[in-house]
Amino acid sequence: MEDATTEWETAFKALANPMRVQILQWLKDPGSFPPQLEPAEEVGVCLKHIQARAKVSQSTASQYMAALQAADLVTTTRIGQWRHYKRNEQQIEKLAAFIRQGL
Repeated sequence: MEDATTEWETAFKALANPMRVQILQWLKDPGSFPPQLEPAEEVGVCLKHIQARAKVSQSTASQYMAALQAADLVTTTRIGQWRHYKRNEQQIEKLAAFIRQGL
């Protein structure tokens, strides 16, 4: 069990921040963000839209997303100068299964 816990340590740390949890919840519905050139359902939500909804600076939003990406809870696509983020549903489900196994 200790090895599995170590594997998920980064995810637990990322989820320890309420705003990062909130961002993951928002990303469940990418269509709720403002329109962008490429559909958010396909490429993810642009960082600037996440930043605006969270009401934080660009650097803070980037730090939030870097933590979620390091935990493999989101994936990123770069389009021009912007990064777009999507939930990594497969990894989120693996984490949920680990938790269901009994922490």
